[in-house]
Amino acid sequence: MMMLMDALQGLVSVDTDIFLFFNGMHNTFWDYFMSAYSGKWQWIPMYAALLYVIGRNLSWRTALMCVIGVALVITFADQVCATLIRPYVERMRPSNLDNPISEMVHIVNNHRGGRYGFPSCHSANTFGLAFYLFFLFRRRWLTFFMMAWAVLTCYSRVYLGVHYPGDLLAGMLVGLAGACLVFFLFRKVSGYKRVGHVTHANVPILTGGLTVVVMLVYAAVMSA
Repeated sequence: MMMLMDALQGLVSVDTDIFLFFNGMHNTFWDYFMSAYSGKWQWIPMYAALLYVIGRNLSWRTALMCVIGVALVITFADQVCATLIRPYVERMRPSNLDNPISEMVHIVNNHRGGRYGFPSCHSANTFGLAFYLFFLFRRRWLTFFMMAWAVLTCYSRVYLGVHYPGDLLAGMLVGLAGACLVFFLFRKVSGYKRVGHVTHANVPILTGGLTVVVMLVYAAVMSA
């Protein structure tokens, strides 16, 4: 038992060191960019583009069930993290003022998040969506873009000081579990067969990429 506790303490120590390393690399430009990138409403155009691709490539009945599946993935990820795990693990966010390392943490706009952060809902939600779309379409560039989007979202949470890397890794696993479970149910209910040729798969990539460009311009202007 003591060996297990020592091993866990060692992992926590490494997790903290990795967090402090990446959180310590910051400047005004990235403060603005990461704060914007980590938001929710900014990504509505990309979400709309994803709905467009689903609607263009699936029958209305299958598309409807697919969208319900997306909602279930997000709900599963969010509730497992926030309701089932966080209250029992009670791992404080690094930015929380009761955390001994909080004085060493770089935060932006005085945003510290809630009290607990393990696992990360941001990580679970974004990776849940990314994995679900991977199972659905298996398109190389769409998958690459969505995974990169999820990874950068996770990095933004470390940058902003509200999550340890371990929070994000655990969130990713929750998102993957939710995507696997919901996609299995979706296939059983809908009889879905993977689409051989996915049309307009570049629309979410272009929309999301444009959103990132706008954020970069915004950060450049605000930090000038």
